Amino acid sequence: QVQLVESGGGLVQPGGSLRLSCAASGSISFSRTFRGWYRQAPGKQRELVARISGFGITAYADSVKGRFTISHDNSKNTVDLQMNSLKPEDTAVYYCNVAYSWGQGTQVTVSS
Repeated sequence: QVQLVESGGGLVQPGGSLRLSCAASGSISFSRTFRGWYRQAPGKQRELVARISGFGITAYADSVKGRFTISHDNSKNTVDLQMNSLKPEDTAVYYCNVAYSWGQGTQVTVSS
């Protein structure tokens, strides 16, 4: 059983930044399992935003490349998402996924 606690969402103006954090606990080998961030905008399907391997190899959706950075701390079982140059189209509920378990989601709203 994996427990995930997310934090860091909120309201930000276009061009601003936010940092999301996800802390995992439970019986998992954190560095050897799937770790990623997804998002779901109203009326749209949930999509993978970024993922990171245990070795720190990252992959991003084309829509966020160059603006978002995923990172991890295997000693703390955390995976973070730094979001810069935010756009209104980034507005969504963001979900952490570790070991194919979901966090509760955190709202990110980009609006002036």
